[in-house]
Order: sequence, then structure tokens, then C-alpha cells
Amino acid sequence: MNISLLPDIAAARAHELIDKFGSRRITVVGDVMLDRFMIGRVGRISPEAPVPVVVFDHEEIRLGGAANVANNLRALGAAVDLIGVVGDDDSGVQLKGELAAKGIHATSLITDPKRRTTTKMRVVTTRNQQVSRIDFESDHEVGTEIEEALAQQIAERARSAQVVLVSDYQKGVITRRSMAHLMTFAHGNGLPVIVDPKVPHIDYYAGAALVTPNHVEAESATNSRISTNEDARKAAVALRQRIGVDSVLITRGEHGMWLDHAGTDGYLPASAREVADVTGAGDTVIATLALAIAAGGTMFEAARLANEAASIVVGKFGAATVSPEELKARF
Repeated sequence: MNISLLPDIAAARAHELIDKFGSRRITVVGDVMLDRFMIGRVGRISPEAPVPVVVFDHEEIRLGGAANVANNLRALGAAVDLIGVVGDDDSGVQLKGELAAKGIHATSLITDPKRRTTTKMRVVTTRNQQVSRIDFESDHEVGTEIEEALAQQIAERARSAQVVLVSDYQKGVITRRSMAHLMTFAHGNGLPVIVDPKVPHIDYYAGAALVTPNHVEAESATNSRISTNEDARKAAVALRQRIGVDSVLITRGEHGMWLDHAGTDGYLPASAREVADVTGAGDTVIATLALAIAAGGTMFEAARLANEAASIVVGKFGAATVSPEELKARF
């Protein structure tokens, strides 16, 4: 079979779409997280157990999960409303503070005193080697009262948006009922919904404009093995038909992306020049997709822009972001 490459996007058209990012508003719904990095030096092995002793140097706090998606959107120039759930704890306060510092509206975050704010604490050496990670979380599904509060926030915040973006990390915010509320509102208001999915929730996303599984998620959801572009094509078709969505974009790391849009498909080779860290690349991809669609781009144009954004962000350490100027420079 001949594998078709997705059509190129002219530089003038790419710049036109990117220039519109600053006038677009995106509503992000999903699992917000706080990433804490305890950074230090390793000089010896502990006499108590065969583990390194890390001498603390400094701490860094970053946005994670749906909050990092919002951060990527803001870095690209968009106005963002972030809807999610935090606990009544110090991590929730810190997360809101980080969002405010980035210019992201956090007034629609719902505080649930029965839950912890999802926090990932990583112990990392000054050479960027991760020693361990401790997760603080309550990953059970939110209750009916919180689902109703989420639905109310979506109804209030998404009316002025051009796209609703769902960032599902399977930490309890995206339930069958909360997703049904969201889809009903979006369809009633003509809003496209794009989803960064989790496999156990795959059937929640019926009616979405686009889902963006990585290749491992696509394999699991289709009970298949993706080793070639033809494998990716078959998996994308199967997923699109199973879920009932318009488009499926399978991200395959160094093997590029495969897009199936309403039965028309094609391949995008990876364009990264150097890979430093793939952390958060999926957040950058879906943020760029959402903004390109909001700016009036086709699904193929959006995929092109997202592919280039991913190639930039994997060249940076940590959950980095991309600026409009960096993205324009790739065209």
C-alpha cells in the first residue's frame, strides 16, 4: 500500500493561523496536577539501603496534567479557562498561584475538601536524573455534586470559547456523566470537542471532533500492535468507528503521527532535530491542535502545526512550552 503524506502547509498560511492564536479562547476540562521537583546532588549510596543519598539543593514547581495543557495554550497566546478539581490543601493553593502567575484563569477550579490535589513529587539530580517519584492523589471518580458543579462551570465558561479541550488523566474528573454533560453542552452550542484520552474511558468520547491517543493507547484500545504506518492506519480507522468521532490522531513519537479525518488519512513524519525530553509533548500537541482548529484551520493544517510544535518542545528539558514566534520560525 502507498502511504500518503499529509499535505504541506504554506508558510503564509501557517503564519496566518498562528497570528490568530492570540484572539482565541479555549476551555480546558480535565485533571489538573502540580509537579514538584526536589533537586539535589548525589555523592554516595545510603548505608541503610542500596539507594543514592540526594543532598537537597533547590525545589521547582511546575504545572502538570490539564494545567500544563492550559499553560501551553497560554504560551501560544490564547485566553484560557481551566475547569477541574483541586483539594483543600497547600498543593491546591500552590497550583492556583502558578496558574495566576502564567495568566491563566483559575476561578473555575472546584475545591473538593474530600480529595487531595494531584501532586507528583520527583527527586531529581542536578544532572536531570530522576531518582524516585511520590504521587499524592485521590483518583476515585468525583461524586454527583462535583459533576454538577463541573457542568455548571462548563456552561458558564465555554460559551465564549471556540473549542473545548478535554485532558483526561484518569484522576477522577472525567466520568461518564461529566463527559455526557460536556458533550451535550458543546453540541448544543456548536463547539468542537477534542480529547487527550485514556483507554478505560474510550467510549465516553462519542461525538468528539478529535481524539489523540499515543500509539500505546491506540494499541490497547484496538487490541492490536502498531509497528508500521499501515498498522497505524488500521488502528485509527477502528478507533474512529468504535468511538464515533470525526477524527483520530495517533502520535507515535519518533515515528511521527497518523491522522484519520472522516475516512481520509495520512502520515506525518517526526520533524524533531534533537530530542532532549519528551515530557509533556502530548500536552503541546493537543494545545496546538485546539488553537489551530479555533483559528479556522483544517484538521490537516492543525496536525501540521502540532507536529512542528512537538518537534520544538521535545528539544527542551521538562514540561516545556512553545511560543508563537518559535512555531512561526519552523515555517
